[in-house]
Amino acid sequence: MFIQGIIAIFRKELQGYFFSPTAYIIVAFFWLISGFFFCSILDELIQSVATQEQSGFLLSIDVAYEFLNSFLGVIIASLLLVLLPALSMGLYTEERKQGTLELLATSPITNWGVALGKLLGAVIFFTFMISPLWLYEIIIFSVASPTVTFKSILLAHLGLILLATTILSLGMFISALTASPVLAYIITFILVLVFWLLAFIGKGIEDLLRNKIGGELGERLGFMIKETLTHLAWVDHYQNFIKGLFDSSSIILFLSYIFLGIFLTAQTIEAIRFQRK
Repeated sequence: MFIQGIIAIFRKELQGYFFSPTAYIIVAFFWLISGFFFCSILDELIQSVATQEQSGFLLSIDVAYEFLNSFLGVIIASLLLVLLPALSMGLYTEERKQGTLELLATSPITNWGVALGKLLGAVIFFTFMISPLWLYEIIIFSVASPTVTFKSILLAHLGLILLATTILSLGMFISALTASPVLAYIITFILVLVFWLLAFIGKGIEDLLRNKIGGELGERLGFMIKETLTHLAWVDHYQNFIKGLFDSSSIILFLSYIFLGIFLTAQTIEAIRFQRK
């Protein structure tokens, strides 16, 4: 029953995306911008190598890695911060607008099943959204020198999907709190931006404590807060995947955020179920 409930919600949510004009606008915008930067970054790297060859000072450049770092590590990640909150903002707000949230909360399907089904539908739609990028990458990596290992490409896209699932999971929780899709988008975007910039926030807090408190206490306290926030931030962990590094702590961190988003969503719907009773 639990698995059947997840599949039912998943199919409903996925169909909703493919029948939603907003979703197609998001996909079209993503394909347009990512395609533009894909060509721009690749052309810039090729011209850089060609210029160095002509000047006789050819440096050792791993074009494939530089491309992955610039494209997946910067451009695509930045697009996800803007676009994924738009995919998650309607996961529960639409249920509120249609008056089906109370029915969903009191249905035989558990809150966890509903949340997992909705999240899975969003993740699969996201996978469809990025699928053209795989074709482009196969073409350029097949002629790359030095060659790119399958492990590096796999880890880079694993990191991309984990990051996207994390954002969608937290966005789903925010969506369960409000009836306004616009408000859900704004709050999700701000929340995601904070997590993305936690390392910079930690560095700022460290400098502040060093200046305000000073001494050994200020040093230790500032260092501890900076290290904690840096570990909780997404940037370094995502970059590990882009670099082709298999880091179990990065996987655990993203899975923890995903679990947190699902848990908070289920608890929010449970509160609605309790009020209904």
